Amino acid sequence: MEALRARILRDGRNLGRGILKIDSFLNHQVDAELMEAVGEEMAHRFVAVKPTLVLTAEVSGIIPAVMTGKALGNLPVLYARKHKPITMEEPVYVDGAPSHTKGGEVFLMVSPEFLHESDRVLIVDDFLATGRTIDALGRIVASSGAELVGITAVVEKSFESGRELLAHWGVPIESIATITDMSNGRIVVA
Repeated sequence: MEALRARILRDGRNLGRGILKIDSFLNHQVDAELMEAVGEEMAHRFVAVKPTLVLTAEVSGIIPAVMTGKALGNLPVLYARKHKPITMEEPVYVDGAPSHTKGGEVFLMVSPEFLHESDRVLIVDDFLATGRTIDALGRIVASSGAELVGITAVVEKSFESGRELLAHWGVPIESIATITDMSNGRIVVA
């Protein structure tokens, strides 16, 4: 998707250590028109697998997940919480993953009230880097008995090998933009 690629090259900042700052249109401030187009592209790529639910992790995955769910016919969008609110009753599905940007391990929680065996789940996230957060979401889906039908991300950093980590799920994996290199302060988009 050329609009996303151009926006990454124009506004993205390489902060070193593989961290790409795209806060001006996704991770802090949101360009709703661009994210709507991203959601439509994600939906186009996954409509054939007939998802019934979109799953993401808070916070930055929520906007592309909502846009994808809307484009797929207003599917429910469920996001894994990082902090358990008092309204979330036990038991919950929980799994952990290391956070590249926050440092340390983050625990993701989903209420069984909203994730059922009958669901066909499409995981949507902002980044596919090491794949560990998405893998944790996949384990939550598996714990629920639901079926994982696809994985998609707005931006993939292919040099971090997340796609290879996620291959064991045996589902289609798509990214809308792929960063192939961030060495020496560069941002190279495929």
